[in-house]
Amino acid sequence: MRLTVDHTTTYTYERGASYALLQVRKRPQNLPSQSILSWDLVLDGARKEVSYSDHHGNLVDLVSLEPGAERVAVTYKGEVETHDTAGVSGAHNQLIPLWLYERATKLTTPGKEIRALADRFPDASPKDVNVLHDLMGAISEAIAYETDTTDAETNAEEALKLGRGVCQDHAHVFIATARLLGFPTRYVSGYLMMMDRIEQEAGHAWAEAWVDGLGWTGFDVSNRICPDARYIRVATGLDYRDAAPVRGLLYGAERENLVVSIQVQQ
Repeated sequence: MRLTVDHTTTYTYERGASYALLQVRKRPQNLPSQSILSWDLVLDGARKEVSYSDHHGNLVDLVSLEPGAERVAVTYKGEVETHDTAGVSGAHNQLIPLWLYERATKLTTPGKEIRALADRFPDASPKDVNVLHDLMGAISEAIAYETDTTDAETNAEEALKLGRGVCQDHAHVFIATARLLGFPTRYVSGYLMMMDRIEQEAGHAWAEAWVDGLGWTGFDVSNRICPDARYIRVATGLDYRDAAPVRGLLYGAERENLVVSIQVQQ
């Protein structure tokens, strides 16, 4: 399947920043599930300082804002040929070891609710992909997809207790629970072509677990499926913070307003 993406993030300020430096993770790379045909960056009110790969193997553009700029737009446009691999990404090619993905973070630290969920799978084996499918279904039933109920700082335990959230929360709960079951697991950010719309309010997120004999395998709790040809994978990490589309430093600006425009279509 051939997909096109047009992703623009626009910042406006009442008074421009005196200094700002952004880490932008919106650049996918060639994988068994996708071939990048084109991917271009256009900046207005900013400039690219350097591009590099981080410790998770993500492609990062380091972008600085022009001092005093009151409007900044960061646009990525690209075309990707995707391939349905039944969610299997395969080998671990990062420099960091697999066992690092068993480590809990602030957003994925298990509490009483997560541990109770994990206790429902007492016979989990690192080779048993079926237990992960069952876990995906259990989380989908436990957490209703509902926007504006959580935010970027909501952790997995809070989301499960609340029983409502978005794809980020689904991914964090899956990650926290799968790690308790002995699976190295990571957060994935990217894009999903929806069948009922082109315009989207945000990118998408899911999780990947390491299964002995298969390698990295994706699970999208929000849609209760393994990623197929409608998905474009962009960045991975221990949790959302490692794979967030934009993170950075901002000094001197007043009253920031953020508008995100994303189009994904075949």
